[in-house]
Amino acid sequence: MQNQVARFTKSRRKTLGLTQTELAEKAGVGLRFVRDLEQGKTTLRMDKVNAILALFGHEAGPVPMPQETSQ
Repeated sequence: MQNQVARFTKSRRKTLGLTQTELAEKAGVGLRFVRDLEQGKTTLRMDKVNAILALFGHEAGPVPMPQETSQ
C-alpha cells in the first residue's frame, strides 16, 4: 500500500503544479516528511499522511486485507 500512497501523492502534487516545499507548507508538515512519503518510506505517522491526503480530498484508513484461500 505504501508505494501506492507514494505514487498517488507525487502524481497529485505534480498535477496541481506544487513543489514538495509548497505541499509541505499547505499540509503543515515538514519538507523531509513529504520527501520520505514520496520515496515510499514504510514508517510514517498516519496523521501527517492524512494531512497531505486531505489536500487531495482523500484519507488513509483501515482496509480489509484479502483472505488467502486454503486448499
